[in-house]
Amino acid sequence: MADRAAKPLPLPLALTLGEPAGIGPDITIAAWLRRRELNLPAFYLLGDEALIARRAKALAPSLGAEIRTAAVSPGEAASAFIDALPVVATGERATAEPGKPDASSAPAALASIRQAVTDVREGRAGAIVTNPIAKSVLYRSGFRHPGHTEFLAELAAENGRVPQPVMMLWSPQLAVVPVTIHVSLRDALGELTSELIVSTVRIVATELKSRFGIARPRIAVSGLNPHAGEDGSLGHEEQTIIAPALRTLRGDGIETRGPLPADTMFHEAARSTYDCAICMYHDQALIPIKTVAFDNAVNVTLGLPFVRTSPDHGTAFDIAGTAKANPASLIAALRLASRMAASQDK
Repeated sequence: MADRAAKPLPLPLALTLGEPAGIGPDITIAAWLRRRELNLPAFYLLGDEALIARRAKALAPSLGAEIRTAAVSPGEAASAFIDALPVVATGERATAEPGKPDASSAPAALASIRQAVTDVREGRAGAIVTNPIAKSVLYRSGFRHPGHTEFLAELAAENGRVPQPVMMLWSPQLAVVPVTIHVSLRDALGELTSELIVSTVRIVATELKSRFGIARPRIAVSGLNPHAGEDGSLGHEEQTIIAPALRTLRGDGIETRGPLPADTMFHEAARSTYDCAICMYHDQALIPIKTVAFDNAVNVTLGLPFVRTSPDHGTAFDIAGTAKANPASLIAALRLASRMAASQDK
């Protein structure tokens, strides 16, 4: 009997470097060390192998393990992953020491993101997972985007059309989406429209079906004002902006409830009644999920032509290089990216 052909390995995940002086390298190394224990999907880090090797050498005594790195191409990453942390070069050196961003930080971080998008769009990676960036460091270098989400949307543009990115924070306990994202509260009030709510919820509903396997998503929509406006006595946005959007969405066949008072949407019994909560502004969404799922929440960007997830925390300069950083959110992001990529391939 002829030997069966070997089953091809799934495409590895492209993991960006993030801010080189932050905890991105630390949690990447810590996650890779647990690859066998947790049966993690194969990934490769896009960045400067010399920086990763230096950080690995510094962390090894605290982590109590040998940490090998390997310079590879994306096509070699899956087979190399079991024995060494695969690192794919971007051509940008990173010289920053832990906790001390330098002039190399922004070019290295941005090159990693750009290369990850190229790799996933050209079929070398199954999805993108991004390590935390330091926006203040990027802004000083001339970066003009509010954050990762908006930058990725621009990189995903096709024929000059930039897709609408939707930021979801996901955990096993709760999933939330803010309609307005990285803007001040004052500006968020000006940006909030029925059209934006409708387009956001349509994207969420579509991707809950296609990438999360939820046949009929149940979506809860918050109000903007205390007590959801108290029938107009505490504000009229529920009546003039949110309710019309919900009528349109129900006409589309999307199961929505609201506008609901935000202060009663997030206790355990309430969370069991919906698959995702749509909130009107950033903190209305992020405070509850960071309260109930601080260590295992994942940042997911919906609306893009590829899967992107990220740990739900920052660069933590104060503990970079100390082996104190918890890799739990990165591990959750890797697992969710793999799951979503597998769903979209079906």
